[in-house]
Amino acid sequence: MNAQASSTHVSALNRRNALRALGATAALSFLPRLQAAKTESDSLSMQLYKSLSEEQRGKICLPVNDPRRNFVSNWWYVHPKHRLHNSFNEDQRDITQQIFDSLHAPDYRETVSAQVKKDMFGKIGNTPSVGFFGSPQDENFEFIYTGHHVTRRCNAHTDTGQGFGGAPIFYGHFAKKFHEDANHTGNPYWYQGKIFNEFVEALSGKQQEKALAGERPRSEKDDLVIRKRTKDWPGLHCADLSKDQQAKLLKTMRRMMAMFRPDDVNATMRTLKQKGRVDRLHVSYYAGRYDIGNDKVWDTWQIEGPDMVWYCRGVPHIHTYFHVKA
Repeated sequence: MNAQASSTHVSALNRRNALRALGATAALSFLPRLQAAKTESDSLSMQLYKSLSEEQRGKICLPVNDPRRNFVSNWWYVHPKHRLHNSFNEDQRDITQQIFDSLHAPDYRETVSAQVKKDMFGKIGNTPSVGFFGSPQDENFEFIYTGHHVTRRCNAHTDTGQGFGGAPIFYGHFAKKFHEDANHTGNPYWYQGKIFNEFVEALSGKQQEKALAGERPRSEKDDLVIRKRTKDWPGLHCADLSKDQQAKLLKTMRRMMAMFRPDDVNATMRTLKQKGRVDRLHVSYYAGRYDIGNDKVWDTWQIEGPDMVWYCRGVPHIHTYFHVKA
């Protein structure tokens, strides 16, 4: 076998091994389920925790207040050495997929799982990593799922969504090319950009000018991208919106959250509807190189305040950070 053929053969094997190692984690929500998942007394996350050996718990369970609990990045692993392919058995990988599926609305599970699978690039080294913060004795016992273009979290005690745990989540993708076109063709998350731009179009001309915050959005450095400002927010102050416009903004945010399970959406919306919360928000979007095609369909935008950061950086492709405590 010549060197080129050998390289091609090894590459193909790596792709097959990566998918095999990922097992049911790369599968879609309609695949067969674990018998253990039929246990009604425990949440899916608790079932996974109880299935872990002491050795596994020592590798993937972190203190409840470990600094990694509040970390997020576009590509990171909560346990770089302990991934789904090398630290979990097939049943555990299956129930991990069930947990991940359960965090999303049924209509979005297939596309979101496909995004995670595609962003592995067929390489076993890109297999996601999961873990726990705390133990069942902690009220805020948390399950976390991390990898390329994905960070998800949930309270491990229950399958009922309570918001997003008060810590940041991440979702992103490039579907066709690293530098996406203005339509973000094939990107499962661009639906949010379309909905956001519908809200912008409903603003007055002066309001749109105020929301256009320049050509320099927030930094994407890990320690800055989710930092909540205490003053000097850019863009349009939502206290200056009419009551109808504030209601439209709330409806816009609910629609953009459609990919997540309804319980999490409802819990988050209850928080945002609390008296004075919308008045503290600011809406901004960015031009220049952050507006692909210079078409004024805004690819990069923020909704933020002292309690919240929702930041979509659409250039060269979509990276989205969401951080609000419900």
